[in-house]
Amino acid sequence: MEDVIQKAKVLIEALPYIQAFRGATVVIKFGGSAMEDESIMRSVLADVTFMECVGMRPVMVHGGGKAISRSMNEQGIAARFVKGLRVTCEKTMEVVERVMKGDVNPRIVSMLRGMGAGAETVDGKQVFTVRRKTERDEKTGETIDWGLVGEPGEVHVEPIERVLNESAIPVIMPLGLGLDGKTHNINADTAACAVAGAMQARKLVFLSDVPGLLRYADDPDSLISTLKVSQVEELSRAGVIGGGMLPKVKSGVEALQAGVRKVHMIDGRMPHSLLLEILTDKGVGTEILSD
Repeated sequence: MEDVIQKAKVLIEALPYIQAFRGATVVIKFGGSAMEDESIMRSVLADVTFMECVGMRPVMVHGGGKAISRSMNEQGIAARFVKGLRVTCEKTMEVVERVMKGDVNPRIVSMLRGMGAGAETVDGKQVFTVRRKTERDEKTGETIDWGLVGEPGEVHVEPIERVLNESAIPVIMPLGLGLDGKTHNINADTAACAVAGAMQARKLVFLSDVPGLLRYADDPDSLISTLKVSQVEELSRAGVIGGGMLPKVKSGVEALQAGVRKVHMIDGRMPHSLLLEILTDKGVGTEILSD
C-alpha cells in the first residue's frame, strides 16, 4: 500500500506542472546513441506519450546520424563531417533519405502507436523550404560547402498543426526541399529549432547521449547547468562549445531569439529525463536562457 500511496503523491506533486503546460507546444529533438538502444528509446517515447496524454502538444524531430553512418559504411561511402555537420553528396543523400523513411521514422511512429499514442510521420519536405548551406572559413577565407545540406528558410507549420489537431504526435524527418527541387539534408538540431521558432513553442528540448554542455568533455561533473546567450561566443572560442554541440547551442540561441521561452539539453539515456526536466523543479541538463 505504501508504494501505491507514494505513486499517488508523485502524481499530485506533478499536477501544477501538468496544469501549467496543458496545451503548450514542446518540440523535442531526439538523436544520438540514445536512439540505438531500444530500452532507452522506449523510455523516451513513454515520456512523450505521457506528455500527450495529459494535454501537452509534443512535436518530435528526430536525427538518425548513427544509422545513416552505419548504412554508408556498409556501402563503402566515407562519412565526412565539418564543424559537426555531415557533408552530403548525391550518394549520401540517397542513403540519408532511405534510412530516414525506411527505418528511423517508421520505428519511432510504430513504437509510439504501440504505447497507445496517436503518431504520424511528417515528411520534412512538406515543412521546410531550404537554402543550400555555405559558410566562409574564418581562418582561410575559403567557402565551406556541405553539399546537399540545407538551412531552413520557410517553415510550413500546417502539416504539423494538422497532426496535432488530430490528437496525434507529429514525428518529423529533418529533410527539406531546395529551390532547385532537390532533397536536402538538414541537421536535426537546426530543424528542431526552426520548427520551435515557427510554432512559438513553450520549450525546445534536445535529447541526446550527453548530459548537457560540459566544460571539460571527459568530466561529467563539469556540467554547465545554465548557459546564457552572452556566454556562447566566449565558450565557443575557448573550445568548450565545439563539434556536435556547436549546432545544438547555435540552434538553441536562434530558437530563443525566435520567441521560444526555454531551451534544454538533456541526456536521453537517463530514465525519464524528459519528464524530470518538464515536471519537476530540478534540472537534469543544461538550460539555455536569454540574458
